[in-house]
Amino acid sequence: MSETRPDLHLLVAFAAVARHASFTKAARSLAVGKGTVSRAVVQLEQELGTELVHRTTRAVSLSTAGLALYERITPHLSALDAAVAKLPERSPVPSGELRLTAPSDLGVVVLEPLLVQFARRYPDIRLDVRLTSSPVDLVAGGFDLAIRAAAKIEDSTLTIRKLSGHAHRFYAAPAYLARRGRPRQFGEAGHDWLLHANTRRYFNLPRDVRPRVVCDDFIFIRNMACDGAGVATIPTFLGSPFVREGLLDEVPIPSPPPLRNVPVYLVYPSSGEVPRKVTAFRDFLIESLDQSRLW
Repeated sequence: MSETRPDLHLLVAFAAVARHASFTKAARSLAVGKGTVSRAVVQLEQELGTELVHRTTRAVSLSTAGLALYERITPHLSALDAAVAKLPERSPVPSGELRLTAPSDLGVVVLEPLLVQFARRYPDIRLDVRLTSSPVDLVAGGFDLAIRAAAKIEDSTLTIRKLSGHAHRFYAAPAYLARRGRPRQFGEAGHDWLLHANTRRYFNLPRDVRPRVVCDDFIFIRNMACDGAGVATIPTFLGSPFVREGLLDEVPIPSPPPLRNVPVYLVYPSSGEVPRKVTAFRDFLIESLDQSRLW
């Protein structure tokens, strides 16, 4: 017997003939011509060096070798069919693992409650969420999408969808303002300024502003402001709830223009067809943000 490994399509054609005991019915089940099936079986017999199918004018039956081969390959072909049928993107219902990344502040405050609702709507989707303030290479990291806040995103390898924008304001604890007074302008000497590490890099802030504390997490900065460490510039969705609770006061000084409306984007790789799980999350997120007052 030849050591050649038969092509899968030859085995599929042979299995169909064996299952239906007919070349015509096998061809119909595979949506190909009868001649295609016949040639595939002949080629398989030649490669294996043995007759697999007895052909007469009235019937088709398996030889001893054919029956043995059919019994051996049927479980494997069935397993392959099941594996392909269960692929997430073959299902009409969005499913599979959705890997996404977002800044920690957006993730904790904005994204977390939305993901709870999303998981309920799409129970077949599993979530792998990575919160980081560092830039992430989506393709190299195996991520399906990212949420990013930045002045501008330019990357031809990504599909970029602007979601909304959020303003930054200045906040300080009431005790700090009672002790140090209220600043009249950003960067004013005599005050301690708490800034996000990306604020200067992304938004071209004045060089003469010398922050007392720089951190890459807005929640950390907000909490320092609550403890009286200084005046923080943070997004309103982080500061406003703490103003309502009396833990912070908004300091009414003008924000630098780039911080008055910081865009938030949804980005995902632009090559190939967009998976259903990604479009489901994209549409859900847009719908949810349009209906909410999170910003």
